[in-house]
Amino acid sequence: MWHKPVYIYSNGSLLLTGNSYICSMKILMVCLGNICRSPLAEGILQEKANKAGLNWIVESAGTNGFHTGEQPHHLSRKVALMNGIDISNQVACRFTKNDFSRYDRIYAMANDVLRDIKKIAAEQFDESKVELLMNESFPGKNLDVPDPWSGPESGYHKVYELISTACDSIITKHMANQKQPVNS
Repeated sequence: MWHKPVYIYSNGSLLLTGNSYICSMKILMVCLGNICRSPLAEGILQEKANKAGLNWIVESAGTNGFHTGEQPHHLSRKVALMNGIDISNQVACRFTKNDFSRYDRIYAMANDVLRDIKKIAAEQFDESKVELLMNESFPGKNLDVPDPWSGPESGYHKVYELISTACDSIITKHMANQKQPVNS
């Protein structure tokens, strides 16, 4: 089996030779267990980035290890699929302090998750890389994406809409920044 060489640049861009594939940004979505909110956020943002022609890698993790190795919650999978996004191949993993060196941007789904990220990352915490996801829709409000776990299906639909709107904002802001002239 032949393996193509992989080059990772200091800015996080990824180049797979032979494929001309360049990843311009790596984003991590984080919630508590990595089975409800963050898998939806991963799937939604990856789909929107792909449709916008952005070569991003979007992944997700949880701050606790309770669900490591599991698929997303069945209602997260159902709601995603109802919106044309298949997240069934995702597998829950745990956030680690090394994620700060692997990702360009980290989005926390809630304030308690952000506190956990700070605690886990300790000296590697980089405030410039982390944001609450809902601040993309409501800047400076520091709102949580509600945790739908153990609730009715309607809660998963609400979470999907909140995340989708925030992801639209991420894409819109990125595209607007790409149109800004570069000063030499």
